[in-house]
This record gives sequence, C-alpha cells and structure tokens, in this order.
Amino acid sequence: MKVKLASSYGFCFGVKRAINIAQNYKNSATMGPLIHNQNEIDRLKQDFNVGLYNNLTDVKPDDTVIIRTHGIPKDELKELKQKSQKVINATCPFVTTPQQIVKKMSEEEYSIVIFGDEMHPEVKGVKSYGKDLNDVHVVLTPEDLDKINFKYDKIATVAQTTRKKEIYLEIVNALILKNKEVRVFNTICDATFENQDAARELSKEVDIMIVIGGKNSSNTKQLHYICVDNCKDSYLIENVNELDSSWFINKELCGITAGASTPDWIIQQVVNQIEKY
Repeated sequence: MKVKLASSYGFCFGVKRAINIAQNYKNSATMGPLIHNQNEIDRLKQDFNVGLYNNLTDVKPDDTVIIRTHGIPKDELKELKQKSQKVINATCPFVTTPQQIVKKMSEEEYSIVIFGDEMHPEVKGVKSYGKDLNDVHVVLTPEDLDKINFKYDKIATVAQTTRKKEIYLEIVNALILKNKEVRVFNTICDATFENQDAARELSKEVDIMIVIGGKNSSNTKQLHYICVDNCKDSYLIENVNELDSSWFINKELCGITAGASTPDWIIQQVVNQIEKY
C-alpha cells in the first residue's frame, strides 16, 4: 500500500506550546484534558507525572495547575487562582484572542454571536467573557440566527478556532443582511485553514483517506467531514489499533492527515502499519 501524507497536518502551534509547558512542569496537573488526545495525555502522565483535574474542588493550595489549551471560563480561572498560587496558563493564544474580543465588544454594547459548539470547552470559555451572558449567542448554522432576539442593533461575531470557514462566511452574510452594523473577527486559526485545505486536496486524489486524532476533537472531526466529501472511504481513528485491514482491499493509494492534537509518534505508527498492507 502506498501512503501519501497531507502537505499540512498534526500538531499546531498552540498544542506544541502546551505540551512543552506540561513537560517543563513535572508532577503538575491540568485543569481539564490539556488537549483532545488521550494517548498523548497518557504519555504525559507516564513520563512526566502530569495529572488531570476535572473539578476545582480537587485543587490543593500547593498544586501546580496548568490551564488546558482550550481555556476555561473566566469565573473558574478566578477561583482557580484563589485556590492555588501556581497557575500556569497554557491556553492557546489563538483562543485567548476571541476571549478578549468578546469582552471588549460586549463592553461597547455589541450583541455577540459565536460560531461554534456551545458544549465545547473553548466556546464555554469564550462565552464567559461576555458582559451580559444572555446576549452572547452561540450558533452552528445561519438558520440558528432566526431564533435570536438581539439586545442591540450592533453585532460582533467571532468563531471557534477550529470551525469551517465556509459556514462562518454564510453566518456572517446572514448577519450583514439583517443588521445595521456587524463587526466580523476572523478567529479561525491559520493552522486549521492549512490543515483543512491540505486534507481537501489530498482526499481528491486517493482511494482511501485516514484521519488520525481524538474523536472528541473538533478540528479532527472537521477534517474527517471534509475528507468524506471527496473520498467516501474516509475513516477517523485515534491510533494504530483502530485500523482495519479490510478497508484497504483493492486500494492502491492511502492519504493520511491528522488533527492538531495528534502527536507524530502516533502518526508514524499508523503509517508503518498501513505500508504493510
């Protein structure tokens, strides 16, 4: 089996930064999963004794606590700093940007629209920076806008960093058609653009596409959706153990891409196995 890797894939800047921070603070703990990749979290636990807290009540005064790449809600950050004097912020700078935009624009009396998944930790954190949480609205489609009664006639919009730019444009266009003033902030990460574009192009030329990454990872799921559009035999796996040799019967060229939280060692294991088929 021939294997071709996407021209852009895998760890983004924010994830690399967070992993380096965790490795520099042995015997610490992260507030929520540091990244959306359980295999890498397990490695950090085994090699660097980096634990995991899911609740603020678990934090003790002497603990070193690392904030996850996706960030945490503003009130939780404040409470965490009251509990521990050793709080290390590994929030991706590209996530911090929409947090500050929402804070600034809501203070200037703009209604806020966030394009993203309301249950995603990044979106929960970004939303928390709104001055009036009842006027911070999270949408996934342009149709969702029809259900909203905005407090102001001025709208500011940001996007979850890993969403599809095409859908964001549709939401922006819908807002512009119905509102007097719309401030648009493109907060989708460049690395997300590059990985998505590379996956799109590669999936057009291969017989089978393998997307490697956490199944709870937004950016990995977006890559899979894109690949399926062009290559119906596209599969999302977390590691080499999830490969199925039957997928590769009568296939000649396999394309591979990986989510922003997928480490190189997992990608290489998958490549090595596929080349044996």
